[in-house]
Amino acid sequence: MAMVPPLGYSPEQVKELLAPLRNDLSVAVYAAGNPFSVGGIIRVAHSFLVREILLVGDAPYYEKASMGMHHYEHIVRLADDDAFLAHVGERPLWAVEKDHATVGLYDVTAFPKDVVLVFGSERAGLPEAIVKRAEVVVGIPMYGVNHSFPLTVAVGMVLGDWGRRRYLGARGE
Repeated sequence: MAMVPPLGYSPEQVKELLAPLRNDLSVAVYAAGNPFSVGGIIRVAHSFLVREILLVGDAPYYEKASMGMHHYEHIVRLADDDAFLAHVGERPLWAVEKDHATVGLYDVTAFPKDVVLVFGSERAGLPEAIVKRAEVVVGIPMYGVNHSFPLTVAVGMVLGDWGRRRYLGARGE
């Protein structure tokens, strides 16, 4: 259920209210190339209360597409691969990249604690250095002749599956 913050709270006060509810995963967007998509991803990631949203590269995002959720999120800008990998550190890094997938999304048995899920652009995917560093490369099953999902949809699918597994785990199933 969505939380309705008390009237008159500043974005920083709302962020403080949300802090203890945040989940132990991060979403990274690598050179998305579509400011509208990145705004949508911020909105979707907020719905799952991710720890942080990492934007790799200097491309702008369309704030209006985030429906104001950028005010309540911890958005970290990272200049390049090196800055991104340094920020991730020892945390588990899972790439979502169909061309180099080692496991399908529906075959994932569990997402690790503190996982960083990195998504690349629809056109270029992820660079080799990021794919090599990833512990797992997840592919989202596709049917038909389409070559890729819209980036915002892909993020929503993966986070939705993460959330489903989290919910089932909380119920002991």
